[in-house]
Amino acid sequence: MKDLVIRLKNQVGALADMGEALAEAGISVEGGGAWVVNNEGIAHFLVEDGKKARQALEEKGIEVIKENEILVQRLKQDQPGQLGKITRAMQKAGVNIEVLYSDHDNRLILVVDDYEKGKVVSNNWTQGVYA
Repeated sequence: MKDLVIRLKNQVGALADMGEALAEAGISVEGGGAWVVNNEGIAHFLVEDGKKARQALEEKGIEVIKENEILVQRLKQDQPGQLGKITRAMQKAGVNIEVLYSDHDNRLILVVDDYEKGKVVSNNWTQGVYA
């Protein structure tokens, strides 16, 4: 899976255009979100095939700024403090979290500035090292 950073016009229908472009290419959005910042639409969406999604969007004139590797984690929802613990573990490893959201399976999606270091933290988390 890949996180796509997409620039959208801040206008009515921009998200619909994006969604339809992906649908026409047979691409499902697995998670993400969109925001308006400084009057510019910025979206992060999780897709299975980043290359195919990028092509579908760009063919419709929708700009894909970047394609990111992601880290995927499952937090223990019944235990308060999980988000703080995993983000602190990233901080202690010197990893900056650039984007954080959930996918449609309630998993935490992280885009980080140092994927390899982040992957070590994520793998440790999965093994219960930071639990």
